[in-house]
Amino acid sequence: MNKKIKHIVFLLAFLCPLALIAQTPKSFIEGMNEPNAWVDSVFKKLSKRDRIAQMFMVRAHTDKGKAFEDSIAKVIKKERIGGLVFFQGGPVRQAVLTNRYQSISKVPLMLAMDAEWGLGMRLDSTVSFPYQLTLGAIQDNKLIYEMGRQVALDFKRLGMHVNFAPVADINNNPKNPVIGVRSFGDNKFKVAEKVTAYMKGMQDNQVIVSVKHFPGHGDTDVDSHYDLPQLPFSKARLDSLEIYPFKELIKEGASGMMVAHMNIPALDNTPNLPSTLSKPIVTTLLKEELGFKGLIFSDAMEMKGVAKFYPNGEGDVLGIIAGMDVIELSGNSKRAVKLVRQAIKKKKLTWNQVNASVKKILYGKYWAGLHANKYVQANNLIADLNRPQAALLNQKLADAAVTLLNSDVQLKNFDRTKKTAVLSIGTNELSVFQNSFRPVLSNSMNYILPKNITDQEIDNVRKELKGYDQIIVGIHDMRKRPAPVLDYNKSLKSFVAELAGMNSLFAVFANPYSLSGLTGIEAAKTILLNYQNAKEAQNASFRVINGGLKASGKLPVTINSSFKNGDGVIQ
Repeated sequence: MNKKIKHIVFLLAFLCPLALIAQTPKSFIEGMNEPNAWVDSVFKKLSKRDRIAQMFMVRAHTDKGKAFEDSIAKVIKKERIGGLVFFQGGPVRQAVLTNRYQSISKVPLMLAMDAEWGLGMRLDSTVSFPYQLTLGAIQDNKLIYEMGRQVALDFKRLGMHVNFAPVADINNNPKNPVIGVRSFGDNKFKVAEKVTAYMKGMQDNQVIVSVKHFPGHGDTDVDSHYDLPQLPFSKARLDSLEIYPFKELIKEGASGMMVAHMNIPALDNTPNLPSTLSKPIVTTLLKEELGFKGLIFSDAMEMKGVAKFYPNGEGDVLGIIAGMDVIELSGNSKRAVKLVRQAIKKKKLTWNQVNASVKKILYGKYWAGLHANKYVQANNLIADLNRPQAALLNQKLADAAVTLLNSDVQLKNFDRTKKTAVLSIGTNELSVFQNSFRPVLSNSMNYILPKNITDQEIDNVRKELKGYDQIIVGIHDMRKRPAPVLDYNKSLKSFVAELAGMNSLFAVFANPYSLSGLTGIEAAKTILLNYQNAKEAQNASFRVINGGLKASGKLPVTINSSFKNGDGVIQ
């Protein structure tokens, strides 16, 4: 090799790492204040009316038929809104509809979804990852980061840019009707760590997050979808507890934040004023005191928590005056734009504030890649959204969450040669859990005990169980969203207590708070808590019992005096 060629090779070797560095996208916050020719050029082409319209996102579905889809197309064309929030439907239909909507929009649409546990939360034929409370039991936050990465890959593949997640609320009220399994737990430090991992997994892969529900929806007993919750706590309490995770996430570079509909007298004593419409909360606290620079999204403006007290678009304009950048699900975007223009004329709002929000929104579109591509390739979409890597991760997450309560004595006593009864309670058919034991238990019988089982049927099972050497019990919640109280009849709940006194080995596939409603289960020597009824969770518990997996989870919440945050026997 001559000297000239050697010199060129050396230069290429030296420059390649620099080229890679130059191509690495900056974080959302890092790139916000840098000159951006695309943002400037798009902004200059927008009329004043169209600038305001960029601040609104409306509802989109692929399960409501052509008439609904056409009505949204008209809104996009006529109102020239900034984005859409997709809800229920199917991925291929959504891809086709996305391409149609993007093709008729003057400015690329920012597309969002509320997908806290992945696309499966909204779309058929897609992956559902575990609930955040299940993730709260996991001790290795790298797994949670990887889940965020996989969710981001799905979003990018489906042409979406914003995930209204993760939930940073501290679920310190077991009776909370709206948060529950959506929270990582009731320890503010652990919640902050795990939300950060999930957030970074998405942001590192160019998906904007909307951390929610600022300033903290965990300790409420009212669902803001149906009414306005009140947080009656002092500012000191809010600052030290509810707001703590949000402060940490701001330090870690959160790209977006969603403000909840809650009345918080300690922060703004205006009667019945939701936090979404409060300038002291949105601008003074979030922007100025906490220094948040990213996109600020409202929670859905169609929710009763705001619409009950501020109907007819009043909430939309007050939200923008308060400091919102993006209004989610306005009841009428055309009316809202008019109201915003009137507010500017009346000096209640300035063009400087609106322009700053619009430039931030356009920058978000740029950062998420909309300047380069706004269309979705529908070919091979289902296969791409059901990658083997995602399925493998889903099982790893379930494995890492299994929490061993009380002791491992029944695991040590498990004997494949004994005559065994395997019960699934709350189901109407053989469970994945029961079927898993078939190849390893040669002398066993399966029992199905539905949630509405009769007393006579329970008595029949009770008599038959006397003939078995060991009993394995699966507790299942078959509902789509597991509630903190199981919907079993009283007799079945009492029978669970009996089983606990019969040296049964329990595996619970339900909301962890449901343990408090199963009086007597605390007497069980061994309980495997799995947090939800997913097939991956049932596979994981089987493998712990059969010896192929060690339980490593820790309780992320305190349930009662018997089961407390941090409990979990590590095998």
